[in-house]
Amino acid sequence: MLVFWDENLVFLAVPKTGSTALSNALAPRAAMVLRDPPSIKHSPVYRYRRFLKPYFKQAGGKDPEAMAVVREPISWLSSWYRYRHRETLAGHPNSTIGISFDDFCLEYMKGKRRDFANLGSQSKFLLTGDNELGVTHLFKYEDQPRLISFLEARLNHKIELPQANVSPQMNLELSEEVEERLRRKCALEFAVWEMGAA
Repeated sequence: MLVFWDENLVFLAVPKTGSTALSNALAPRAAMVLRDPPSIKHSPVYRYRRFLKPYFKQAGGKDPEAMAVVREPISWLSSWYRYRHRETLAGHPNSTIGISFDDFCLEYMKGKRRDFANLGSQSKFLLTGDNELGVTHLFKYEDQPRLISFLEARLNHKIELPQANVSPQMNLELSEEVEERLRRKCALEFAVWEMGAA
């Protein structure tokens, strides 16, 4: 999470949406950088609204605007799958080595997931208890130019975005049957992605 005090903007870091690269690029420009532990770095909307937003508002007298990035759900799952397919995770319960992408997605759709597919949810990260979008500005990961343009204008700062925390490259395909089931079972994930600026 990054706080830009003078610009009245808070960046909420949704995991696997390029948040590490953005944080690395913008940290020198931020008034406050929350990196550790991961539960603070990746504070979801409900935690931010309950604990941090009231504090920021009280300290500055303004209602801070929040922004975040959302990733197309199959791409988001693919990134997690590839990230957990690293050799360093071999033998760990989180490892996806030896598990197909279809089986990974099928496990993700279960109510009680095995460790390797226990990921959380972009919709739970970004929505309020009333299923309202909890950020002022939401950008699609797939439209980096729009995201960068917004940040450069808002922060009056040129942004160079080096890659960071990149998942290993793999050719992954989801079967039509599993994709159809995923779109039905996780419809809210796709709906939240569609809320991103286009």
